[in-house]
Amino acid sequence: MQNPSPVIAIMGPTASGKTAAALAIAREVPAEIISVDSALVYRDMNIGTAKPNAEELAAAPHHLIDIIDPSESYSVAQFLNDSARLVKEIRARGRLPIMVGGTMMYYKALMNGIDDLPPADAAIRAQLDADMAQIGAPGLHARLAEVDPETAARLQPNDSQRIQRALEVFMLTGKPMSSLIAQQPRSAMPFEMLSLSLEPSDRAVLHERIARRFDLMLEQGFLDEVTQLKQRPELHAELPSIRCVGYRQAWDYLDGSINYEEMRERGIIATRQLAKRQLTWLRSIPERKVIDCNSSRATQEVVELALKSTQA
Repeated sequence: MQNPSPVIAIMGPTASGKTAAALAIAREVPAEIISVDSALVYRDMNIGTAKPNAEELAAAPHHLIDIIDPSESYSVAQFLNDSARLVKEIRARGRLPIMVGGTMMYYKALMNGIDDLPPADAAIRAQLDADMAQIGAPGLHARLAEVDPETAARLQPNDSQRIQRALEVFMLTGKPMSSLIAQQPRSAMPFEMLSLSLEPSDRAVLHERIARRFDLMLEQGFLDEVTQLKQRPELHAELPSIRCVGYRQAWDYLDGSINYEEMRERGIIATRQLAKRQLTWLRSIPERKVIDCNSSRATQEVVELALKSTQA
């Protein structure tokens, strides 16, 4: 039996043209798109996440978009299970799976497997939430440094979500999360993947594109979108959904803690910092095929490489 052609993975920093490239492939061959974006999973968060519009969504079947409420969380393990299932189903329909997005921890899970750590515990989470309200993320980070200095060293003091998770693992097992991870074998990738990476030859061009896109989001009513979210009493600034780039800055502006210009500047800076982290991670994948996203032929190059892999 012939092996199926590899899944096409279109990677790259934010605003590098990944969605356009995926849709261009889908115009050439029967394909379905799997989102690899931790922000697109949330319903009612459309403008600030640059979610594909109605026309784009209609151009090809899309998956893992609008699947949970902003009050809920979506784990890396859920993504790994969902993406493996979807690839199998899409192939069974005789179509090409295209994975598109810039959430690097999702790609990392696909390539390296995930750590087999204990599931979340509601009582411990509630305790850590209460501690967070009292001493803040830096206080919890200092606590983590005492019991798991290795994990604390790789986390920013304001990374509340991951700090709480590391403390939760220690409280459940009595062992540092870093030592548990080090003891675990890595699992193989669930399917073969052709990694096509849209990266800028000149980062200044990407920075300009990021600023233009943020301004366009503001023109399209981004602040109205966040205002609607803010009216829901169960949503707060520490949720993973509200910590998405842009949303946290808009939330602070609507709280009155920063002015409009500060909100815009911080939103653009945070997006640029995200792009820098994405590019740093991409450079750690030697097998990726790099396409200059600043080139006028970028989309066509992605299409050509993708179609070539389906004919091999």
